[in-house]
Amino acid sequence: MGLKQKLAQHEITIGSWISLAHPGIAEIMANAGFDWLVIDLEHSVITIREAEELIRVIQLKGVTALVRLSANDPILIKRVMDAGADGVIIPMVNSAEEALKAVKSVYYPPYGNRGVGLARAQGYGTSFDDYRSQLAENTVVIVQVEHITAVKNLGSILEVDGVDGFIVGPYDLSGSLGIPGQFQDQKMVNTMKTIQDISEKFHANAGFHVVPPDPALLKDKIKQGYTFLAYSVDFLFLGEMCRQGLKEIRTFQRES
Repeated sequence: MGLKQKLAQHEITIGSWISLAHPGIAEIMANAGFDWLVIDLEHSVITIREAEELIRVIQLKGVTALVRLSANDPILIKRVMDAGADGVIIPMVNSAEEALKAVKSVYYPPYGNRGVGLARAQGYGTSFDDYRSQLAENTVVIVQVEHITAVKNLGSILEVDGVDGFIVGPYDLSGSLGIPGQFQDQKMVNTMKTIQDISEKFHANAGFHVVPPDPALLKDKIKQGYTFLAYSVDFLFLGEMCRQGLKEIRTFQRES
């Protein structure tokens, strides 16, 4: 069962974020057992050429490869979809109109307006018909809720045909409230409660990026009803293991 089908059945899926361009990192994380991996083109220096290579590595390991774009841009969406991405995550979607723009950029006419080309996704020209027919069945479109305006318009955003779910961007969302990174501030707590209430009302696939590599935090989000969960990011996994190991080693050094 693919990710789109799991989302349709509101199954819990867990993925992670890739910000470092080396294919070995993508391979290691794909081998770890994530349901999906996101190649981040918004807050990284990953190029479109490197993104295609990461997509290939992830898919060869049997994992869904999503790409988070740097903007809700039809040209950027077209390029990563032609590179073979299984879906996209669109940042800063604040209205139903913006959500519809993203969806239409993913799909071909008559529903969408994506330009037709022959690249990796279409088998380099050998399997366009198969790709076209499977596009609606397998492609995932996730919008990011990371501004208070998006929260106010969340109900209409979720009603857009082709939006498979949403994911909260906690840092930008808190920033839009004037309290960047202050997740325990009452304004942020109230906003998150509003998001949960709207999500439940529309039976939406609610997502959240749990940035610290702390399983307890992710468990809390599952209890709160989130089903599309991103667990940390490649560089934090690496850094945290280095810091934790060295802390233990330094303590041993001082005691010996």
